[in-house]
Amino acid sequence: MSANTAHVHAEAGTPVYMKVWSALIALTLLEVFLAYERVRLDLMLIILMGLSLIKSALIVAYFMHLKFERLNLILTVIPMCVLCLCLFAIFFPDSMRLFEFRYPK
Repeated sequence: MSANTAHVHAEAGTPVYMKVWSALIALTLLEVFLAYERVRLDLMLIILMGLSLIKSALIVAYFMHLKFERLNLILTVIPMCVLCLCLFAIFFPDSMRLFEFRYPK
């Protein structure tokens, strides 16, 4: 295999990893800040889930080195999003039953 036909896989350097790590810390701080703010529950859940998706995509893309393997990235993120949404849909109705147990009428 010659040098012209070899697949070149670009490695990210330390500055890139530090930027990604800083972004993950900033997103986590935003999530913690949001937890202490008085925001409507549905809006807060949507924002938290969106931020979690962004964080998971950053982790998978950079720290698991799937940024340059687009198919593997898609096959990793999309099924997990579907799984999380299915689990959310399954368990969310049970969480509403909690009010019946705590505050009997």
